[in-house]
Amino acid sequence: MLVPVSWLREYVAIAQSTPEALGELAELLTLAGLEVAGISQIGDWWDPETIRVGQVIAVLPHPDADRLVLVDVDFGGDAPQRVVTGAPNLFVYRGQTLANTETANGSANGADTGLPVLKVAFAQAGAELVDAYSDANPRPKKRLKPSKIRGVESSGMVCSERELGLSEEHEGIIILPADAPVGLPLRDYLGDSVLEIDLTPDMARCLHMIGVAREVAALRDIQVCTPPDEWQPQGDDHVDDAVAIRIDAPDLCHRYTGVLIRDVQIGDSPAWLQDRLRKAGVRPINNVVDITNYVMLEWGQPLHAFDYDVLVQRARQSGADTPTIIVRRAQAGEKFTTLDGVARTLDADMLLIADTAGAIAVAGVMGGLESEVTAQTTNVLLESATFEGINNRRTAQKLRLPSEASYRFARGVPAALNPRAARRAAELMRQIVGARIVPGIADAYPVPQTVPVVYTTLSDVRRLLGVALELETIEDALAKLNIETARVTQVAADAPDDAIFALHIALGETLLACTPPWYRLDVRIPADLAEEVARMIGYDKVATTLLDEEMPVMHANPLLATEEDIRDILVQCGLYENISRTLTTPEQHVRLGLADAQTPYVAVANPITPERSVMRRSLLVSALENLGRNLRYAPRLTTFEVGRVYLPEQPQGDLPTEERRVSLTLCGPREPASFYTPAGEEMDFFDLKGTVETLLDRLGFKPEAVEFRAAPNVGAFGPRCAELVIDDVSVGLLGEVHPNVAAAFGLAQKRVCAAELQVAPLVRPSWSRDPMPPISVYPPVVEDLAFVVEEIVTVRQVQDALRSAGKALVTEIALFDVYRGEPLPAQHKSLAFRLTYQSQDHSLSEKEVNQLRNRLASSVERTLGGRLRSS
Repeated sequence: MLVPVSWLREYVAIAQSTPEALGELAELLTLAGLEVAGISQIGDWWDPETIRVGQVIAVLPHPDADRLVLVDVDFGGDAPQRVVTGAPNLFVYRGQTLANTETANGSANGADTGLPVLKVAFAQAGAELVDAYSDANPRPKKRLKPSKIRGVESSGMVCSERELGLSEEHEGIIILPADAPVGLPLRDYLGDSVLEIDLTPDMARCLHMIGVAREVAALRDIQVCTPPDEWQPQGDDHVDDAVAIRIDAPDLCHRYTGVLIRDVQIGDSPAWLQDRLRKAGVRPINNVVDITNYVMLEWGQPLHAFDYDVLVQRARQSGADTPTIIVRRAQAGEKFTTLDGVARTLDADMLLIADTAGAIAVAGVMGGLESEVTAQTTNVLLESATFEGINNRRTAQKLRLPSEASYRFARGVPAALNPRAARRAAELMRQIVGARIVPGIADAYPVPQTVPVVYTTLSDVRRLLGVALELETIEDALAKLNIETARVTQVAADAPDDAIFALHIALGETLLACTPPWYRLDVRIPADLAEEVARMIGYDKVATTLLDEEMPVMHANPLLATEEDIRDILVQCGLYENISRTLTTPEQHVRLGLADAQTPYVAVANPITPERSVMRRSLLVSALENLGRNLRYAPRLTTFEVGRVYLPEQPQGDLPTEERRVSLTLCGPREPASFYTPAGEEMDFFDLKGTVETLLDRLGFKPEAVEFRAAPNVGAFGPRCAELVIDDVSVGLLGEVHPNVAAAFGLAQKRVCAAELQVAPLVRPSWSRDPMPPISVYPPVVEDLAFVVEEIVTVRQVQDALRSAGKALVTEIALFDVYRGEPLPAQHKSLAFRLTYQSQDHSLSEKEVNQLRNRLASSVERTLGGRLRSS
């Protein structure tokens, strides 16, 4: 919300715009919940000596150029100066006699002479201005120098908005109001300070100037001055004879009012109105549209102007004499062309403004192309309504049509404001445009705005704020916000939480019945009242307090502790953590090979974008999405993520199952390329397996409890895939992603290694951790043994057989070679292991080693049908 201080000063007394005063005001608003993100200064760089208010006293044709004119400007100096300009909005005055300061006898408006008064922004030679013809962003400034243009000396410049840094407008020069004092530094006349306020959704009451003024008045305990609710309709006709209103969806439109304004002349708005709109961040369009925007910024009520004559033509085409405004839901698949010229497809949840011939606007979002106000418009039907906020926000999101109007409707517009804002806009059109207001307001009001009574107590406010306040302090704070309070001893039977407050009364406590003003839609529960009290006394006055009770006992959370351990271990292994979105699409799961068209998902009812429509069922979806995006910028990525997946087919009550998992992805060369180590082989399955083994080892799992079972071509994986099993419980899969799956995620020709494991089986509470085994002081015996076994026998089976036979004496078993071929029989292989023998209480003798070797060979032969290889 941009708040020009000069505009705000119209409603509430504010000190001069000095940096100190503005800083104090910004701090006051910020501490009250209206965060002032910044203060911008308009015109602070304009030189007061060389950039002034000037008055044009003559516009003469250029002797050698049809597209240029000579302009004589009185700027308060010793004599007028002549400048050459091509501003098209001065051509209309070419050859005319204009009022000047002397001939007008000091009159500000030229009424004494009957001549037009033309005030401009004039820059003398030496002034610093924005270079309007530069393509740089931002545009640089340059010093204005005297020059000769097509043979005529030009010693200054009449300025456009772009040259003064006000906007990008450069079609014509700025025309100032007729009462602008000639010779006054432009900085003192057009300069201003603008507050940029970041508002939270509950502060929608401050999305307009009067709302901010009310806050300033309350915080400073002064009066706010709002424009009088007055208008001057004329004529013997009545609006009810010209238009009818019918609301078919009262749940989505609580009130709809219409005002008819005749004899409108479309043109530019006066300079003061355009100036205020620009400073508030709104581009001026024409006088009618500008007035609707002005009232929206002033009161917070979005307005829309229809070309009434177009509505009459449409009504006659459908057999009616006068138009009927119909507020209804759209039909599924209904087409409508909005103001931007785009034909949009609507659904049955969207609200339309229509007449008997069809739709004319998307309610609270955007008007229609056919009924828009144009340069030929002479009669205007002005809409002022209240639409249901959630539906309006969803409609704007679906159509991708965010607007200032929908932003306000989504946060709540009081229905009581509708006619007041309509009267204000109509009166401005009468004053500015010279239009005639038709008497009466067409008003359909099916859902009257209710003003609730909210109850609170002294103890409740103290409990919520943690501050010992007096009842009078609470009443005074609420009174500043125009919240009426009354002390009561009995609660109405239909009041919310009446039993609770009845208990307070029974205990002898005074009850406050609080009635918020009509424009406070956010005050509905006792906590809202407590918040307002805190804002008025100042959050900085709320002292720090300690709990009056002992801290609760902290209970260990093994799951969270394990997740933190996993993060620490994987970072130590050289992996980087991903934090991914949990939303994706069903198509990504299909590409991953984990789903088909019938697979259920946890779907989002109102997704922000089609690419984020369902909750992920696998972390690998997010992992491969991230990998596809980031491998464009890095040749090597090693990442992990600890997060949730969402499985609707295993419900827990009414909620889906949220399973914690960890994913790992490796892609690229094994070692980062450098001067000493050029990029070598790509990482493969065994790099991933080693990382998982390191993770399990540091989490405290013994090697004999961990098993990697071959699982080729499962899910997203290719032939190199294994299932991780711990204590006979399946934990997840790891392997190299199938090339087709990798290509579907933009990773063609890449070897991608990935794993997805459940976190729950990795949890090992601290009390179950095994103590460190004792370290033997006796020398080990290292021996290599090779066993010939059938092809179907796994390394894990041989290791288990060796451990079973060796018991405590075999301390390490490491596979170092696999051989197939002659002289081994077909479908057989040779597995060579390096074994370490070591005793805790003595040195092993040769006899003991021989006996142990025989026992190991016998175990492999007996359990697996293998034999010890002799050569």
